[in-house]
Amino acid sequence: MIAFRRLALAALIPAAALSFGLSGALAQSPAPAASASPSPTSPEPAASASPSPAASASPAPAASPAPAASASPGPAAPPPAVAATPAPVQTADPFGLETTLEPKKVVMVKGTANWDSAFDTLVDAFKALNTLLDKQGIKHAGNAMIVYTSTDDTGFTFLAEIPVDQDPQKLPKDMSIGKSPEGKALKFVHRGSYDNMDNTYEAITNHLDDKRLEAKDTFIEEYLTDPLKTAEDKLVINVFVPLK
Repeated sequence: MIAFRRLALAALIPAAALSFGLSGALAQSPAPAASASPSPTSPEPAASASPSPAASASPAPAASPAPAASASPGPAAPPPAVAATPAPVQTADPFGLETTLEPKKVVMVKGTANWDSAFDTLVDAFKALNTLLDKQGIKHAGNAMIVYTSTDDTGFTFLAEIPVDQDPQKLPKDMSIGKSPEGKALKFVHRGSYDNMDNTYEAITNHLDDKRLEAKDTFIEEYLTDPLKTAEDKLVINVFVPLK
């Protein structure tokens, strides 16, 4: 197996509503004071009695708006459901997912690099491939890839590959047309800078050891973000480890 160079995851406070009933005592003037006047004046209190039912009737309709007010808070319940919708969006990146690589037609360039300047060397290789394809009006048919063919303590050899649907013409000596790797592999995902991939490859090595899996002497990086346009600390890279 290839020696991976890189080394080293409110409390709800219930609100209580308190209702206070206020009892008011209505003082009525004594009837004897009115008795001093002649008896014919007695009908007047009878007339005052008639409005009292009217007054008692008026509060009855006032009770009807109360249910209307209680109905209005009902629609306030849906907002929590809306807030819950973002939760399913958060998904974990696959780690050690078994997959099968399908071969793709690619234009490739061979290269060697030292670990200290590895990312700059890979970017230069992608630039050369893009320049060739742009001049011939050939579009990418997939994500750019790096296939590591050998590694040691000082550096590595690699193939920079870009999938295409048609064959470029007049290729330089260091470029060729071929196919990307195929077969069973484990898929891992790295997010962040190229230099920080040490941690990812260390985790991959530990995963292979724990599962007692044998890997081939190569591994592939698929760049989901364009390394020529994306800040290095924002890279998203699929790492495929082919199995024996």
